[in-house]
Amino acid sequence: MSKPNIARLLHVDALKAFAAQLIVLHHLSAYGPIADAVQTVAPQLISALYHYGRMAVQVFLVVGGFLSARALSARGQLFEGSLPEQLLRRYLRLTLPFMAAVLLTLLCSALVSTWLPDLVPASVTLPQLLAHATLLHGVLGFESLTVGAWYVAVDFQLFALLLSLLWLSRYLAPSLSRQQARLLGPGLILLLCLASLFAFNRNSELDNWAPYYFGAYGLGALVHFLGLVNYRRLALYLISAAVLLALLFDFRERVALALVCAWVLAWLQQRHQNGQHLLADHPRAAPLLAHFGTHSYALFLVHFPICLLVNGLFEHPDAEHAGSAVLAALAALALSNMAAVPFYRWVEAPSARLRLAPLLARLLPKASRS
Repeated sequence: MSKPNIARLLHVDALKAFAAQLIVLHHLSAYGPIADAVQTVAPQLISALYHYGRMAVQVFLVVGGFLSARALSARGQLFEGSLPEQLLRRYLRLTLPFMAAVLLTLLCSALVSTWLPDLVPASVTLPQLLAHATLLHGVLGFESLTVGAWYVAVDFQLFALLLSLLWLSRYLAPSLSRQQARLLGPGLILLLCLASLFAFNRNSELDNWAPYYFGAYGLGALVHFLGLVNYRRLALYLISAAVLLALLFDFRERVALALVCAWVLAWLQQRHQNGQHLLADHPRAAPLLAHFGTHSYALFLVHFPICLLVNGLFEHPDAEHAGSAVLAALAALALSNMAAVPFYRWVEAPSARLRLAPLLARLLPKASRS
């Protein structure tokens, strides 16, 4: 019997997998005749999936902040890489799969436009496509060409913001002691996290910008840094008290969920560091969980065109066909997970391996001399 890979963060896989499946169910409850048919016999289920399913994005935000901080400062050290190179790498990793999903969605939209005119864009323009390719569609006010497009753009902004804070801490480090320098980065993250929770996140007009979401993202990043210090529990208590104060000031369910997710992540990460790995006693289940975690972004991107096709085949939005609608929804969920596998293998994974920095390094000196 093979042992699970103890170096892999299976608890992170579990959180990503859970959130991704819930997002698919949320969109199945929000769009098309399948949702309408189930609504006729199970309105509370559809309402719950619609209202609470979309809050799974908070899990992605917390986990995203944790993974980004871990990638940029694995041991809590000052950021050591190149800021432009890191931004370009992140941009390619996010945008190439995203644009492939946009094109796939447009193709499927053309196939079902006769039956589902309300779910497909009325028109597609070149500026709209360019805005999506540059992740500026929300900022510039263009209609999204696929669901979740806003999240991809915000994720890049959040990474850039976190990277900038860590770069700034490296820039200021020479004037500080070694201990102060190590605390500066997490300290800046904490300050912006609290600014988001007490100010930015309370203004819905900022929901196309990273500071609106940095409260949840910053909590995830802080979970990583707290895992590297001895006083992690006390620090987590103090940070949680500040978040609770923000909730008393203006209660928001999504912020409360982000705090709970940060606590769960911190607890699971601590167990992992102590050798109490998730599914350590169930080695056969570990590869399955790793599979769903690995393909979570691919599922997030590819599920909507699949749901469009399944909805296009379903023509009975009434109570009499509610049973068939449930089966169709389950089929859409299963097909989306199946489609995520080749999408990850042939689109997402190659995008993550693509490196343009060496080429730019060779071209930029030539450009500067010309």
